[in-house]
Amino acid sequence: MTISTSLPTEWSPEKNIAWTADITGYGQSTPIVAHDQIVVTSTSGENKDNYHVSSYAIEDGSKNWQIDLVNPSPFKNSPMVSRAAPSAVATDAGFISFFEGGNLVAISPSGEKQWEKNLVDEYGKIEARHGLSASLESDGNRVFVWVERTEDPYVLAIDPPTGNIIWKSAGVGATSWGSPRLVPVGDGQHLVCSASGKIIGLNPETGERLWEFEGISNNTSCTPTPVGNGQFLIGASDGRGETSSGKAAVNNGLIQITKQDDGSFDADYKWQAKKATSTFGSPIVAGETAVIVNRTGVLFRLDLETGEQVSMDRTDAGGIWSTPLVAGDNLYLFGYKGTTSVISLTDGNEISENRCWPEGGEDEKTPGFGGGNVLYAAAPAGNRLLIRRGDKLYAIGD
Repeated sequence: MTISTSLPTEWSPEKNIAWTADITGYGQSTPIVAHDQIVVTSTSGENKDNYHVSSYAIEDGSKNWQIDLVNPSPFKNSPMVSRAAPSAVATDAGFISFFEGGNLVAISPSGEKQWEKNLVDEYGKIEARHGLSASLESDGNRVFVWVERTEDPYVLAIDPPTGNIIWKSAGVGATSWGSPRLVPVGDGQHLVCSASGKIIGLNPETGERLWEFEGISNNTSCTPTPVGNGQFLIGASDGRGETSSGKAAVNNGLIQITKQDDGSFDADYKWQAKKATSTFGSPIVAGETAVIVNRTGVLFRLDLETGEQVSMDRTDAGGIWSTPLVAGDNLYLFGYKGTTSVISLTDGNEISENRCWPEGGEDEKTPGFGGGNVLYAAAPAGNRLLIRRGDKLYAIGD
């Protein structure tokens, strides 16, 4: 994500934290800032029995409202499965939230439920390796829901005011914890979904599959990042059970979508990385470079046009699970263990190393795969920076 507003560059548990707010249960989604409030999702109960959509005031973190839902697909609440991982989306009429158990709900800015759908009732049980993580995407007229389950995966386009299904299309048919993303192509857009060994592009108006790309592997975790017309960055991880551990760099790169003479579309790499690999944080654009962070916190910056390596530096953040953020001339890397590195894009130097909670103190549990005090996401809220932990929200700034 890139924003023009400047954000705080230094904070600690004792300095520059405007407020903190407890979150009901536990969640992994990104905070959504819209309609003068912050909305987060979470789950609670031994079997993720309940889901929650909660709204907080931007100014002081006080809770505005909370909607509670019953999970139609209970599953053991453990660090090995996603826990309220899909991020919500803001619409003109409020917010739409999706949960891996199958709940899809629209809520007004004042906290009134507008409509609710149970996708398990409509399309069957949802089972997926380690759960679903795909966040919602929207083009303003439609909200897109990607259910990449083990059997019969699908993508839906929803009418935001009514919840009616506009179209339903087949999913990718492979493992994924990334999210669908709209990429501008010509005068329109393609809805791009990336799953293990395959990337597809759908027509967002009809759900028609426009192209498939299979020259990739290890691409289970990252979301495509639009770069320009017909181009997007894709990330692939190295290790953690991937099928070709140690060979992931060539799967990280810039993909070009090209319209053929017969009107069909083709997708292929414009360039591939030589050393850079990703983890759960997707590659992003920072100025004229692509930013990729590997599982040990090494920051690679690659020329956006050629893919040539511009720099390679180890950061204090360590491995990241949250996608980085660019604010003004600074790059923010959110280490999953709680350390945020702020790096100057002007000279490449690390400006600061920051934490919201003490390292190793009473408030520090052992971070793990979805457990402990993991830093999952960050988002701007005006000139403040929001940090999302599984059970708590932090607002950084005056």
